[in-house]
Amino acid sequence: MHSSTLLQGLLGQTFFQMTTNSSIASSQAKPNVLRCLSAGNVPYATADSPNWTALSTPFNLRLQYDPAVITIPETEDQVSKSIVCAAAAGLKVQPKGGGHSYASHSTGGQHGSLVIQMEKFSDITVDQTTFIAKIGAGQRLGNVAEALYKQGKRALPHGTCPGVGVAGHVLHGGYGYASRKWGLALDHIVALDVVLANGSQVHTTETTYPDVFWSMKGAGESFGVATYMYFQTMQAPDSVVYFLSDLAAQMHNTSAADAVDALARGFEVLQEFSLTSPLLTPNNTFGTYVDSNGTFVLRGWCMDCNASIFASTVLPEMVAGYPGHIDNVTELGWIEALTELADPDPLAQALGSGYTLHDTFHVKSLVTKDDIPLSTGVMKAYFSEVLANQGKGQFFSIINIYGGPGSAINTTPANGSAYSGRDSFWVIQNYGRTANGELPWDADITGIVDVLTNVMFLAQPEGKFTAYVNYVDPDLSAQRAAREYYGAATYNRLLALKRVLDPDFVFWHPQAVGMAVEFYNDLD
Repeated sequence: MHSSTLLQGLLGQTFFQMTTNSSIASSQAKPNVLRCLSAGNVPYATADSPNWTALSTPFNLRLQYDPAVITIPETEDQVSKSIVCAAAAGLKVQPKGGGHSYASHSTGGQHGSLVIQMEKFSDITVDQTTFIAKIGAGQRLGNVAEALYKQGKRALPHGTCPGVGVAGHVLHGGYGYASRKWGLALDHIVALDVVLANGSQVHTTETTYPDVFWSMKGAGESFGVATYMYFQTMQAPDSVVYFLSDLAAQMHNTSAADAVDALARGFEVLQEFSLTSPLLTPNNTFGTYVDSNGTFVLRGWCMDCNASIFASTVLPEMVAGYPGHIDNVTELGWIEALTELADPDPLAQALGSGYTLHDTFHVKSLVTKDDIPLSTGVMKAYFSEVLANQGKGQFFSIINIYGGPGSAINTTPANGSAYSGRDSFWVIQNYGRTANGELPWDADITGIVDVLTNVMFLAQPEGKFTAYVNYVDPDLSAQRAAREYYGAATYNRLLALKRVLDPDFVFWHPQAVGMAVEFYNDLD
């Protein structure tokens, strides 16, 4: 056997045994961990606690796990004690900020973990000299947006769903409609307060504990628990041009084949605009949205742009490939624009167990490269599946632009953090759900989402598609997840740091750093 293959096998066996043994031992460990937590005055809940259901129910009802215990710390010392007690009892640990993990990793990704509910860490304060914001890991995006704006009209790039937790979102990237102009939310982190696997508390920056800082920005849940994050905020724009173009007329051609051709041609025009037009500036971002109910729109915004000029000059070039489009262009304030994107949800959201929104769904993602546009064959295959599955189950598909000329996402140095999507162009999310968002799950929806994703990959095998870790897919093997979320070079560096910062594998979920082994002779 080749020596590198043997090493991979030994490493994989070690990690597998470590996680398997912890699952077997979790029932035996529970009394020990509870005694330890009580001795350390750490608030916690167990299955017989009245608030257990609210605390333990995940966002994705399709993937439910029962933690051994959930701690609700109020101080960093209690976070430390939670980790130390779990490690001593042989339990794995995962923090839960907003709890929106698509794969339910924030409830452990297995039965029997210790989950640290971070809802008590909710501060949002902006230093009025540096405009650096200190934000607690239990906060949600909508609350953050409102609080930053109230404290000096400050802002950050971040996602559109107001109930998403800031910690998980940001520590895995954090794309928003301002990202082509300002970069990812992750790019604005200047410091982190982190509790490590041994219970020690560190304040980390690019120069203080730089390895912790680098690894947390992209793979945080595998290395520590962030309690507070410090962001360099931006001055919110005076206005935002919000636009919505209804493109659904192209879905209703006389034949399915004609409709597929028309839809693919329209996207080719949009893609060519995105690659070559001087009208596309970093102030402008957008995405297409199509669903199983016949909706097909282009939605986006342009920061500090002139609405009339945008409507008469820029937007017509973007949608020129879609005859019959119906356009709506509106000039909004910053908070009004975020509210429009969040609709029908309000920006203000309850924290922790007070948040009651759930869904039952299956998701896959694809990330394309900035230098490999989507081919005509890909778009025909994609739209063929979209049309073939109209009315056959609830699904939607979003294609958002990350790259293109001048995008701040891709001008940030690739080695500046453990986030590895700095050469992305389109990021595609295929999302299938039950009609009412409740159980039981319909396996046919899984098939629709999988086929919608797979046909794109198969139609362009040279596309070097990857995946976006914030749209985490539990069906990926640990090895494939490591490759698609991080790539060989980044993952190998993360794995080396894992052996130093968390040698006992305290922070665990099924795709955590360490669940896959090193990549050898991989040109990536």
